[in-house]
Amino acid sequence: MKTLSIILLLINFHLCPGESEKDSIPHFEWMEQVGAQSFPTSDKVFNVKNYGAVGDAIQMNTTAIQKAIDDAVTSGGGIVTFEPGIYLTGSLFIGDNINFHIPKGTMLIGSQNLNDYKQIDTRVAGLEMKWPAALVNIIGKKNAAITGNGTIHGKGKVFWDKYWDMRREYEPKGLRWIVDYDCERPRGILISDSEDITVDGVVLYQPGFWSLHILYSSHVSVRNMIISNNIEGHGPSTDGIDIDSSSFILVENSTINCNDDNFCLKAGRDADGLKVNRPCEYIVIRECYAGIGAGLITCGSETSGSIRNVVAYNLRAENTTYGLRFKSAMNRGGTVEDIYLSNIDMKGVNFPISVDLNWNPTYSYSTLPEGYSVDEVPEHWIKMLEKVDPKEGTPKFKNIVFNDLTANDAEVCIRIGGIESSTIDNFIFKNVSLEGKKSGFIKYANNWDCESLSINGLDEIKLENNKKVKLQFNELVDQSTTK
Repeated sequence: MKTLSIILLLINFHLCPGESEKDSIPHFEWMEQVGAQSFPTSDKVFNVKNYGAVGDAIQMNTTAIQKAIDDAVTSGGGIVTFEPGIYLTGSLFIGDNINFHIPKGTMLIGSQNLNDYKQIDTRVAGLEMKWPAALVNIIGKKNAAITGNGTIHGKGKVFWDKYWDMRREYEPKGLRWIVDYDCERPRGILISDSEDITVDGVVLYQPGFWSLHILYSSHVSVRNMIISNNIEGHGPSTDGIDIDSSSFILVENSTINCNDDNFCLKAGRDADGLKVNRPCEYIVIRECYAGIGAGLITCGSETSGSIRNVVAYNLRAENTTYGLRFKSAMNRGGTVEDIYLSNIDMKGVNFPISVDLNWNPTYSYSTLPEGYSVDEVPEHWIKMLEKVDPKEGTPKFKNIVFNDLTANDAEVCIRIGGIESSTIDNFIFKNVSLEGKKSGFIKYANNWDCESLSINGLDEIKLENNKKVKLQFNELVDQSTTK
């Protein structure tokens, strides 16, 4: 086992002006503003039983539940709640000043008929387009909540199977890049264009697509939530929590097991995302756990509107594929910056720290195969095919702090892949220990500062085209140039 202590030099940069020597968690003024600033206060109760809802897992209850919600809105707000039971439903839409309360002993199960999910204008995986609504939706609302210790079960396997069938058909045709958008699948919960929203205590199982999508919204609190998607197999694109071009978001005390990114920050993709140009910013994620999944914290791959001002701390990951992951593509653009990650423990995580500017090319780059005409394809295909100027399409990762991190039993400790036109700048490592089979690589890094970075692998770390990067073995050796 070879231990490398990497000491890197940073010039005139300090990300954390509010950090105390006694407390490794920084305090920025904006952190006081994250999360919902209000909560529905009306104590009027609207029980869906009184509107004809039946919790027998057989009767379709969409109309009855929605009527209870609408009446509560008309009366100025209230608590919409359930008797114990299993309620089959399609898309539901929560209104202003509503606490949609799912008590213990109650389960909402999603219809497996796509026609029961209303088509809406939304953003899916970075692209604005028509798509089915989620099972539970808060769209264009203020001061609303989803609470209780009950369960929302998406019953999504039928949509997973549909996707894999389409993928097997699309890939041989050179259409891997569009199948995710052509295969419509309902999300679990969608919060879109809304403000002062709370999700507290809910258990969410097996959505057809992303679990909880926070889109174009501000001041949202998510706490005490359990998301578990690996039921009846591993669903494609069943992310845990996706925070998408939103601001002042708080996620805390939540647990996610899924088959894709666990906690994920996004901001649009390619030409469409660059036009929308809405950042994901002022985010706090704390006291959370990630089990099975593609990444504890992932920034990207949808980076077009930029991701910035993020603090994540007191996190644990076990057996996720990636730990702290930054990914984009060369047609995506945007800047990921001012990220502070602290007090994070990773066990059995294959790739604890990873930066990839050329992620998943068959998905990330769109080319219309021979035999197709651009005049005859759907509108969302045309959006995906729109070319991006290379100057706008080159993403940038910079100003990221890794503080008090440990990773054990990794496959590759660190993977940093910058390029000549987009170096990975101003990373700070403090008290970081990574242990695994392979040390990994650092390419095109610039102006790094490391007070204590220990990489314990069975081989030497590969260093290429780095500037102002130094390694320390028994004595300080300058490794600033290509190795």
